[in-house]
Order: sequence, then structure tokens, then C-alpha cells
Amino acid sequence: MIRYIRRAAALCLLLLAALLVNAVRVMVVEAGELDANPANRRGPIARWAEPRGEILVDGEPVTGSRDSGQQLRWERTYRKGPLYAPVTGYASQTYGTTLVENARDGILAGTDPALAPLPLWNELTRGRSPGGDVATTVRAAVQEAAYRGLDGKRGAVVALEPFSGRILALVSSPSYEPGVLSGTGPRVEEAWSRLTTSPNQPMLNRALRQTYPPGSAFKIVTAAAALDEGVVRDVDAPTDTPDPFVLPGTRQVLPNEAKGCADASLAYALQWSCNTVMAGLGVDVGLDGMVAAAERFGFDDTTLRVPSWVAKSNFDRRMSPDQLALSSIGQFDTTATPLQMAMVAAAVANNGEIARPYLVERTTTAGGATVERTPRDRYRQAMSPSTALRLQRLMVRAVEEGTGTNGAVPGARVGGKTGTAQHGFGNTGTPYAWFIAWAQADDAARPAVAVAVVVEDAEASRTDISGGGSAAPIARAVMEEALRLDAESRTGGAPGARGGRPSAAPAPVGPPGGPGRSTPPPRRP
Repeated sequence: MIRYIRRAAALCLLLLAALLVNAVRVMVVEAGELDANPANRRGPIARWAEPRGEILVDGEPVTGSRDSGQQLRWERTYRKGPLYAPVTGYASQTYGTTLVENARDGILAGTDPALAPLPLWNELTRGRSPGGDVATTVRAAVQEAAYRGLDGKRGAVVALEPFSGRILALVSSPSYEPGVLSGTGPRVEEAWSRLTTSPNQPMLNRALRQTYPPGSAFKIVTAAAALDEGVVRDVDAPTDTPDPFVLPGTRQVLPNEAKGCADASLAYALQWSCNTVMAGLGVDVGLDGMVAAAERFGFDDTTLRVPSWVAKSNFDRRMSPDQLALSSIGQFDTTATPLQMAMVAAAVANNGEIARPYLVERTTTAGGATVERTPRDRYRQAMSPSTALRLQRLMVRAVEEGTGTNGAVPGARVGGKTGTAQHGFGNTGTPYAWFIAWAQADDAARPAVAVAVVVEDAEASRTDISGGGSAAPIARAVMEEALRLDAESRTGGAPGARGGRPSAAPAPVGPPGGPGRSTPPPRRP
């Protein structure tokens, strides 16, 4: 009898061991594969079982959540979706997340361990915290000025606070309504197909992820290199540059749009955008010097995050002398994102130093306790302070007396540089109008804003589109709003950029009652 009991006990132990081994196989060895299996709905159901946290602009939510009553319960909604889509991105139950929705997904979804009341709490309880909030650096008034200025034209605007690196505006046009992608089903799939196949590419973030030939706006980088390398010591001295200028090693003549560029000084060349002078200075600086200068500004950096990833701005490291001459005036293979060119303007405004640009001011728990705050961080020293001071004066002259007069703001010191970049065989490609600038109120201690504007216009002719005519007025409107907010923060007339409400209700942007436009429900229960 005892023998049978022992055999039964041994069999039970063997079966128990087999169960434990199988549990380990399922829960550990195959866990990742099972989680990734499309047939496993537990992950998505849990992910969308609670509302996401909010993305804030000026302390107000620009996102929300809607109870769909479906298995994937809470769908994302957006206030003024087209206005803020280049900032928020989308959070879709079908297509995932992008931009801030992606970069801070753990906070917004409540899965970030920093939201838990105790270490390992969520792992032990198999739960998640209520979604936290993400406060951005964007100022509503500045964002709206940029959006209105582009008015649906293809292009982008980036505005930075030069000293801190805060991104005050990030606009890409044409934009889209991210709320139409939030849920599941045929309507979402149709919206995705329509948006991804549109020739206007509304889902392309032109501010961060599209690079353009910067044209004459790049001449600021070349001027900084020439001054730092000692190629130019006196900005008002003749440069001994002929007009016409023949590209080295070729018979190709480089033209000027402006008059009086023969033997012109650096000051005159920047004021009137002389191609010949700046191309010659780039050749004089040399390939190594120009590459080093461009990289100090951020070109060729593949690691920049704001926190979303940013496309690499390009300055070739291997070129012939004629290619170097063209690259020095923002042509050939030189390309830049609008963010990169805003950083160029910010470097001049901030005495040669570039503060690392960032879009997220801080993250908080659902109850408002700070989880993380983004500190000011030095990115690079693009040029010496003395070079920056000289370039400030030259950029101011370009706005007051040169090609950038449309960017002038009364009561403020504005420095700017225009650019019109053409590309393609025979310059038949879409012309791009650039304007980069910075602005400082007459009674302020330092500049309030640096801005870059690029406008594409496939139907414009070479004579119809220019940085001064198409892009500068947009930049002026953006700078005016940034200066107004800066004045209010300095005089105590309104809250600052971090968590305060705007002094006036923002004007409606985007189609009223458009898809996905809904009022967020009460915050998480």
C-alpha cells in the first residue's frame, strides 16, 4: 500500500514539475513572442483601458481622450489638431505613436516607472499608474502666428529662445488632423491612406525631418568660419573677389543677383547677399575649416533629439574646390532642417553658443507632481563671442538697409539673413524662400527669439519668391508675438512660458467641428 502511495506522490511531483517548466516556458522564454503575437489582445486592451495623460501648451491641454465604448476603450482626441500636430504627433490604436506622443509615451500611458508610488510597484502589482502630463515649451501665440503666416503653403517655421534653447513654435504646413487616426476600423484606414498618399505630404514634419538647400541663409556659417579662421579681419575691407567669379577648376561662372559685388567687403556681401564673395571666402577657409565650422553649428549631427529625432543636416566632408564654393553659399549637397537654421540664428544671438533645443519643459504625475524637468544644456560653441558680436551687427544691417527689410520690427533690434535656394537640373526644382533672424527688444538684456522660416512654392517663379518677400513677413509676425510675451514676462504683465495661461484667448485655428475635434472628458477617475 505504501509503495503505491509513493508512486502516486512521485507522479504528482513529476506532473507539478512539468507544470512549472511549462509555466516558465510560457511566462519567460516565450513571453516576448506571445506579447508580440497579433492574436494576443491583452496588451492593446490594457494600453487603452484608461485615458492617456495630456500634452500641455501654456498650461492648457491640447489633447484629450474619448470613451469609445469599444474593446479598446479610450481614443485620443486633439484640440486644434492641425495647429499642434507637428508637436504632439498622433497616438493611434492602429498605427502607433509619433513625436511627443511617442517620445514621452511611458509618461502619457502611465507605464513609466517614475510614476509609480514605490520602486517596482507596477511590476509587483501588474498594474499601471494614471497617465502623467507633458508640459511643452511651445507658446500658443507664437505657434498661431507661424501657422497663420504659412496659411497652408508648404513650408515650416521654428522659433527658439536663444539663451535657453526652448522651442517656442514648431509649425509644419500643410498639416493634418491627428484625431482621424486615433481609433480602429475602415474610417481610420481610409484616413491613413488619404494622408500618406497626398502629394502635399501633410504628415511630413518639415520643421524637424525635411532638409532643404539653405541657399544664402547658410552664408552666416561661412562668414563665421571666415572670421574665426582669420581669413577676414576687417568686415568693411575689400575681399579681392572678382565679379564674375569662375568656380575653381571649371569654366562655370557664378552669378550675383545684387550689384556692386566685385571686390566687396564681407559687410556688403551679407547685406546684399553676394554669391561671389561668400563662395570665394569658403574656398579661402578651405574644406577642413568649413567642415569644422558647419559641424560646430550642428550640421552632420545624427544624434540630436528634442526629444523627437531630428533629420541630419548635411555638409559634405569630401568635395572638390568648385563644390566647396557652391556649398559655402548653401548649394550643391548642403541641406538643412528649419530647426538647424533656427539654431544658426540663435548662435549669433547668443554670443556664439548654441543651447540644446528642447520641446518638453517638464513631465508630471496625474496629480501635478514634477517627474522630470528639462535643464538648460550647452549644445556647442559655434563661434567665438567676438565673431558673434560682429555678425550681430552685420545681420542688423541686412534688416535695416539690405535684403531683409521686411523682417524689421519697430521697437526691437532685429538681425536677419534672407535666402532663396534653387535646385534640380538647370535650377528647375521647387524654389525655397528662407529667412533666419533673431530679435531683441530695445529695453531687454538679451534676445527673446531666433526664428527660421522656409516656404516652398512649386508655382512661383524665380522673381516671385525670395526670402525677403515670402518668408520675412512670416518671421516678423512670429518675432512680434515672441517679443510681446517676453515684454509681459519681464514686466509682470502675464505669466511666463512655463505653465501659465495665455493673456488672451487664442484665435480659432483649423476647421471648426473638424474630425477628431472634441472636448476632452474629465481627467482620469
